[in-house]
Amino acid sequence: MPKYVIEREIADAGKLSAQELQAISQKSCGVFSNLGPQIQWVQSYVTDDKVYCVYIAPNEEIVREHANQGGFPANRISEVKSVIDPTTAEA
Repeated sequence: MPKYVIEREIADAGKLSAQELQAISQKSCGVFSNLGPQIQWVQSYVTDDKVYCVYIAPNEEIVREHANQGGFPANRISEVKSVIDPTTAEA
């Protein structure tokens, strides 16, 4: 199943409290339960003014639907084409 990176522009995201992040996560999980098991949240990275989320989903449309239902921005959705790490350099 395809993997996507979602870029969300959120002003001062890096200043969100643990409680605010928990509330956002709870809302997101609620939407996932409504959409069914075909979409999965893998991980998110919070930076100063953006949140980068990694999802596994059958298509971009369901990723957008998650954003719409949750009220989250989805400024850019990119399908992952390859994954590399230090072991990729090994012959």
